[in-house]
Amino acid sequence: MAATRPEWDSGSVSASLPPAPSWRGVNHLALVTPDMDATTRFYAGVLGMPLVMTLMAGPMRHYFFEMAPGNTVAFFEVADAETFRKGAGSPAPHPVQMDHLSFNVADEDALHQLRARLTAAGSEVTEIVDHEQMKSVYFTDPNGLALEASYWVIDGTGRPFDPDDERIFADPEPVPAVAELAAGELAALPTTSLV
Repeated sequence: MAATRPEWDSGSVSASLPPAPSWRGVNHLALVTPDMDATTRFYAGVLGMPLVMTLMAGPMRHYFFEMAPGNTVAFFEVADAETFRKGAGSPAPHPVQMDHLSFNVADEDALHQLRARLTAAGSEVTEIVDHEQMKSVYFTDPNGLALEASYWVIDGTGRPFDPDDERIFADPEPVPAVAELAAGELAALPTTSLV
């Protein structure tokens, strides 16, 4: 069955919308891992991306690695998530799914600004959700991609690593790599290979 295209208004639709927010990069790209310890060892140890926040999202660990100030890649730990290998730029033999993409905005006013713009454009958007460390709104793109816009209430990026700060390191049973990072060095790193 062919996908249907959205209806387009032929007028100058964007000119009638409230102003767009001032975007500030990618707050976090949320991916899935079946093994948070190996993921922590790879992103913090191999790639050198600082672990800046840990929390529990329901029953799942949710860890954030800093790419640049205010910009992170994050992972949900799903114990029995299926993994597969595929070369970069090559087609996948089965469907590929990412959890969601969160865009970084400056503050709560920007979230209100975005909500007004999305609503005026006829897009559904959630109320502001308070996650304590960040506040967010959720919406979807025309392709069905789950999107979020967030701002850091407590920004874990750009500061010294302190896993004792329970405001941002909120996983009550962190993976062993966190204790090793706190001690100053990871004891082991995963190896990878090209496909």
